[in-house]
Amino acid sequence: MNRRALLATALAAAAAPAGAQDVARPMALTAQDRADLARIEAYLNGLRTLKARFLQIAPDGATSAGHAWIERPGRMRFEYDPPSPFLLVAGGGNGMFFDKSLNQVTYFPLSQTPLGILLSENIRLGGDVTVTAITRMPGQIQVTLVRTKSPGDGSITLVFADTPLLLRQWVVLDAQQRETRVSLFNMALGGRFDRKLFETADPRLMQ
Repeated sequence: MNRRALLATALAAAAAPAGAQDVARPMALTAQDRADLARIEAYLNGLRTLKARFLQIAPDGATSAGHAWIERPGRMRFEYDPPSPFLLVAGGGNGMFFDKSLNQVTYFPLSQTPLGILLSENIRLGGDVTVTAITRMPGQIQVTLVRTKSPGDGSITLVFADTPLLLRQWVVLDAQQRETRVSLFNMALGGRFDRKLFETADPRLMQ
């Protein structure tokens, strides 16, 4: 996979052209849907810190793995295992993607990625976020979300184990309809992380 495709994968979305997007239309919700969304909102808003191993499947089928740290609101770090030369960090409303092999850094606004929905300070599955699908399977529930005013930015589907709820995976569909799947393993919830993990300063200046 070339760097351009990998970058789009790591950012989890590419913004659609300005003026090319419509306001998202919410799905018709049943009483069961509303009850499940209320449970999911409560779970996500109670999820402050998370550390896990991750497995990522890129749009071309390439796989990579590494360690992930998430601290809501607004902070995340994805360290890819060698030989993948990538680092993805978000903090202060911005994200930074570092390709060590090319010694190149790319910055992006977190608000333009579907993953930014998960990192919001107060997650509300309505209003600025539109629920476009709810899928239930034995022991699992999936919710697909878009930004209401910019659905062309892409969608994120959150996959939970159910009873009890536990975030297991997310699937991002970007503006070009490319799918990236990230699964979480060996997850540890809670705890405090060193703020240096989420610094988005240019890593090249630290070398």
